[in-house]
Amino acid sequence: MQQALKFDTYQRQRRRTQLSQTVTYYVVVIALAIVMLYPVAWLVASSLKPLDEIWTNVTSLIPSTLRFENYAEGWSGFGGITFETFFRNSFIHAGVGTLFTVVSSAIVAYGFARVKFRGRDIWFSIMLLTLMLPSQILMIPQYIIFNELDWINTFLPLLIPRLGGDVFFIFMIVQFIRGIPIELDEAAMIDGSSKGGIFFRIILPQIVPALVTAAIFSFYWTWEDFLGPLVYLQNPNLYTVAVALRAYTDTGSINNWGAVFAMLTLSLVPVILIFVFFQRYLVEGIATTGLKG
Repeated sequence: MQQALKFDTYQRQRRRTQLSQTVTYYVVVIALAIVMLYPVAWLVASSLKPLDEIWTNVTSLIPSTLRFENYAEGWSGFGGITFETFFRNSFIHAGVGTLFTVVSSAIVAYGFARVKFRGRDIWFSIMLLTLMLPSQILMIPQYIIFNELDWINTFLPLLIPRLGGDVFFIFMIVQFIRGIPIELDEAAMIDGSSKGGIFFRIILPQIVPALVTAAIFSFYWTWEDFLGPLVYLQNPNLYTVAVALRAYTDTGSINNWGAVFAMLTLSLVPVILIFVFFQRYLVEGIATTGLKG
C-alpha cells in the first residue's frame, strides 16, 4: 500500500515537473520570438504612420491613423525612376545569380565528390581556405579586372563570377553527395552510363534538398547585397532595391521617412514569401546535410 502511494506521489511530481518545463520552454520561445519580430512589426507600423508621428510616437506600434499614401509616394521613387525598376533589377540580380550559383556549385561539388583526378584533395583544401578571405580583399583586384573588361555599370561583374560556384554551397553539396551510396554509381556505370549520365540521373535527384537550401540562402544573401551593386552599378536605372533605398535617404535633406519605411517593408516581402513556401525544403536540406556530413 505504501509503495503504491509513493509511486502515485512520484507520478504527480513527475507530471508537475514536465508541466513546469513545458511552460518554461514556451515562455522562453515566445519571449525570443517577440524580441526577433518586434523590429519587423515596428517597421511595418512606421510605414503606416503619418509623417509627424513616426519619430514622435516611436514606442507605439499602433498608428493614430493609417496612411497608405506612404506606399504610393515611396513607389514613385526618385529622378523619374520608380521602385518597379529597382525591384526588377533586384530580381534579375538575385534570380539569375542564384541560378548560376546553384547549377555551378552542384557541378563542381560532383567533381570533388565523385570524380578522381590528380591533386583533388589539395584543390579541395585550397578551395576551403578561400572561405577565410574577406570579400573586401578581393574587391580591388576584381574591380580593376572588370574595369579593363569594360563591365562596370553592367550586371556582368555581379553575375559572371557566380559561374564558378560558391565555396560554402560546394562544400555543403559535397558532404551531401558523399552520403549517397557509391554502389548506385557503379551500377549505373555497369549499365553503360557516363559520368554526366550518373550526375543527371542518379546524383541530381538525390540532392534536391541541398540544392533548394543553397538556392534559398543564395537568394537571401544576393537580395540583401549592398556593397557589390554599390561598387559596380553607377547608373540609377540599374540600381537594386538596397542601393536605391540608400540613395532615397539623403542625409543632407529632409526625408520622407514614411515612404522609406514603406519601401523597406516591401523589400522584405520576397524573402518572407520564399521562407514561408520553401521552409520545409530548407529544414529538410539542413537536417539531411548535417546527418550525412
